[in-house]
Amino acid sequence: MPQVFKFGSYKVYFWLNEGEPLEPVHVHVSQGIPSKNSTKIWISSAGKCSVANNMSKIPSKTLNNIVRLIETQYLEIFSLWKETFGELKFYC
Repeated sequence: MPQVFKFGSYKVYFWLNEGEPLEPVHVHVSQGIPSKNSTKIWISSAGKCSVANNMSKIPSKTLNNIVRLIETQYLEIFSLWKETFGELKFYC
């Protein structure tokens, strides 16, 4: 899984098997090893985040900090997404 960045012990990454059709731009977050039961965060074209689920049960304060970091890094995330998947689609 391509790692986007780390936040303490949390990894922010893309899941490579996103299926067909390709889902809109988002990242997964988990503590330690990437997992299918990770937290999923959608990213809008304006760089705002929406937590789709918190399956990895990240504490609210930590999750809010991770979301803020993702929002400050959204252009870099879009660039890496396009490099990885070839296209940008957004959920809104």
